[in-house]
Amino acid sequence: MSTDTETRAAAQIRTIPTDQPWLWLQQGWRDMVAAPAVSLAYGATIVLLSWVLAGVLSVADWTWAVLPMAGGFLLVAPFIAVGLYECSRRLEAGQPVTLRDTVNVFLRNPRIAYFGIVLLLLHFAWMRAAMLWFVLYFHGGTPPLGQIPLYLLDPVNLPFLIVGTAMGGGFALLTFAISAVSLPLLLDRDIDVISAILLSVRAVLANPKALLLWAGLIALFTFVGLVTFFFGLGLLFPLVAHASWHAYRNLVG
Repeated sequence: MSTDTETRAAAQIRTIPTDQPWLWLQQGWRDMVAAPAVSLAYGATIVLLSWVLAGVLSVADWTWAVLPMAGGFLLVAPFIAVGLYECSRRLEAGQPVTLRDTVNVFLRNPRIAYFGIVLLLLHFAWMRAAMLWFVLYFHGGTPPLGQIPLYLLDPVNLPFLIVGTAMGGGFALLTFAISAVSLPLLLDRDIDVISAILLSVRAVLANPKALLLWAGLIALFTFVGLVTFFFGLGLLFPLVAHASWHAYRNLVG
């Protein structure tokens, strides 16, 4: 196995066409079709956990936290998707794929866990920022969970929505830049976390249009998943995860 220095020297960032993300989605869909049980198991787990978390927050009268927590999903999703990256890697290599194989990958590579800590800290920072903004803006609390969409669409609350969205977008873009290819890199190559993050940022800076399109598609799919009461995530989460593996393979030589 190569050293980190050799791996960094060997890794080359490619320049790709702007419309390349559509190809990644096609390739991701093929992986889903090739391993439907594993892909949908991850999707179903995401849906179930989302329901449980939303229910707990609602019962605890923390309904204000449902939306920022849902938005924070974008910050931790790359780590959750590692098992699906492994699924795509094994399919590419012609190896058999089982759910156990994709779960064990979290245990085999401690550097993936280290990167997960980075994403978790970003998530905590986002939640603290969202809570602070909520406390500064509101005084009477928020309505029940089912009424939150209408509540936020009230023109009176438009400043809250605009600023909150801008804050969340900033955290999401930062997370996207450092994780666009870093977790697949950590899974596929002998490289340290910092080097993987720097290579990911380089890939984004070298392909701003294509990666901006990819980030927009991820945000759109996440939005669809959330407004369908998390049902959409059951299909869209594994699709994006598989496609992200192919993005890495396309961007890093």
